[in-house]
Amino acid sequence: MPHIRPVSDLRNKFSEISKIVHETSEPVFLTKNGHGDMVVMSIEAYERKLFGNEIYFKLKEAELEAKSTDKRYSLEEVFSDLKARIADKKEKRE
Repeated sequence: MPHIRPVSDLRNKFSEISKIVHETSEPVFLTKNGHGDMVVMSIEAYERKLFGNEIYFKLKEAELEAKSTDKRYSLEEVFSDLKARIADKKEKRE
């Protein structure tokens, strides 16, 4: 169930809102004059959301690329390429 609070609680009950966002990892929705105004969330929850969005966009990009070409790679080809890239980066650092 979403946590909905008036924006005045941000000033008057900050520690309570902070406790909610950290203990539940859920955002608190703040209202102003009865309408949605802003969202407060912990940094950890925000970073997880960003990471989830990045994964979603990468998968969407891969899906679009798969539709535009018939070229497919085997698991062995993918891992071989990854190992080569890692080795190249390692050599450049040394």
